[in-house]
Amino acid sequence: MADIFINVFPFFAVIGCGYASAKSGWFTETATKWLTGFVFYFALPAMLFRFSASTPVAKSFSIDFLLAYLLATLAVYFAATTIALIRRRGFAVAAVEAQCSCIGNVGFIGIPMLYGLLGNAAIGPIILYLALDLIIFGTVIVVVITASRAGRLDVQSCKRVLGSILANPMILSISGGLIWAALFGPDLPRLMDDTLDLAAGAATPCALFAIGAFLAPKSAERREDAVMLSTGKLVLHPLLMAFSTLMIFDIDPAIAGVMIAAAAMPTAGNIFILASHYGVAAQRVASTILLSTVLGVLTISLTLVLIDPLFS
Repeated sequence: MADIFINVFPFFAVIGCGYASAKSGWFTETATKWLTGFVFYFALPAMLFRFSASTPVAKSFSIDFLLAYLLATLAVYFAATTIALIRRRGFAVAAVEAQCSCIGNVGFIGIPMLYGLLGNAAIGPIILYLALDLIIFGTVIVVVITASRAGRLDVQSCKRVLGSILANPMILSISGGLIWAALFGPDLPRLMDDTLDLAAGAATPCALFAIGAFLAPKSAERREDAVMLSTGKLVLHPLLMAFSTLMIFDIDPAIAGVMIAAAAMPTAGNIFILASHYGVAAQRVASTILLSTVLGVLTISLTLVLIDPLFS
């Protein structure tokens, strides 16, 4: 446990540096916005394109992979939705709370951390996991909020949702890398590979720092909600993912380990952006992201200890 914690700690230490820098005022909200934009539109897509083009990502995919992911994630999603509706929160708030309980920060934390800790073995599964998060649940939350407000879902709304998914830099870079590999093979030209490698090298420290800076203005209000949603994300989701991948479906143990670790990531920051945009439960989302990220230092370390035998 101590060795795992030592390996995980530097990632959260960089997040802490970002938090402290923004909290002290040294790193402004404008600076955070531009740094996040650099990571989201440039550094992380460069990493994802390079990984997708040079790694046999498709070999990690199987129907069992998809079904195991859906079983665990939808179970948490529907549980959180049911609890929210029982508490009379309404469908829009229920969609946001459900998203907080089952969608983790795989892009900004999961990929840098798991690649850094597990190496190339983590690339294929983690990219597929991220793509499913973005395509499936990135669509669901917008559809549910839009439909609950309008009472229906029209063609224009569907087009906007589809357009936002297709224009996501992470989806574009993953798709571009897979297309490149299919057309030209896994070997990138040296100039291209070196350029992408240089840009991708900035992804890990900048993404982690940006997450910390993003969290600094957030407050821990609505703590009861944050505790409940964080428990769903940090505890229930990885437990169900372990049950789904190891007990129900025929998943390679190493791939299952990456899926379980991905499920253990703290709540994704982009949920706050969506919640703020639609004016739905933004404060409880912010509190959940803050709390789950802080607690993630321990829960992710524990998860990695428990799944370590899967990689041997």
